[in-house]
Amino acid sequence: MASQQDLSFKAGETVGQAQVKKDEVMSQATSTQDAQSAAQTATDLKDQAASFLQQTGEQVKSMAQGAAEAVKNTLGMKTDTDTTTSPNNNPTNNPSPTS
Repeated sequence: MASQQDLSFKAGETVGQAQVKKDEVMSQATSTQDAQSAAQTATDLKDQAASFLQQTGEQVKSMAQGAAEAVKNTLGMKTDTDTTTSPNNNPTNNPSPTS
């Protein structure tokens, strides 16, 4: 038969092993949560960058259209079919050829 001391030792050993296993599982859970958090942050940053680039592209396009209109106005190449709006595209400053 096992002595009281042997049973106590085995019980303590089992408790220790259970504690180690619990710590391993908790560490894995924390690592999983950290990975999920990092993935979410990366997705958020990607979305912010895409939005920023979209806005920047629209601004550059608008500026280029305005510059093209200014050049057309300066060279007298403006036509009645131009529909873009720029600060220089004012009917009072640019009368139509039929006026």
